[in-house]
Amino acid sequence: MSAPAAPRLGPPDPATMTDAQRAVHEAIAAGPRGRVEGPLAVWLHSPDLASRAQALGAYCRFGSALPPRLSELAILIMGAHWQAGFEWHIHAPIAAAAGIPAAAIEAIRTRHPPVLTAPDAQAVHDFTRELLDTHTVSDATYATTHDILGPRALVDLVGLLGYYSLISMTIKAFTLALPNDAPPPFSSNLKT
Repeated sequence: MSAPAAPRLGPPDPATMTDAQRAVHEAIAAGPRGRVEGPLAVWLHSPDLASRAQALGAYCRFGSALPPRLSELAILIMGAHWQAGFEWHIHAPIAAAAGIPAAAIEAIRTRHPPVLTAPDAQAVHDFTRELLDTHTVSDATYATTHDILGPRALVDLVGLLGYYSLISMTIKAFTLALPNDAPPPFSSNLKT
């Protein structure tokens, strides 16, 4: 495995932040995340984007109709799809604490079908994978997921997937480093 690329863009220097950057930084730090790191820190270069995107992210993680177990499952699927190491590093422990079994987390990381015994978790997995793999959702998968989650949670799921695509793209485009020099969770030999 090759060494990770150096980050292309870090957060703005706190000593030279604009008032708008500082206001967004403070809003993020004061919110449920409690810190500004990774993609959110990079977004500070565009404070209007950062403000709007972080508000959407706070809703997706902390206010949606999806329970944490299902939202974290979807986040892991997105992280593995994009091989976004920073995202995976942050969310794999959260997913485990929310009730996603370790074997399922590992299967998702290596892009293999996880064993999910809860029908709602299986529906989230199948809907997400089908949307990512085929760029559409079949009528059967849609009906199953709609029946299990209901319309609000299904809309929230699609919103969460979109938000974590933005997160993943930011991680990949700016080659964000893993926190604390953690080892990369993905390698080029993983199934795609």
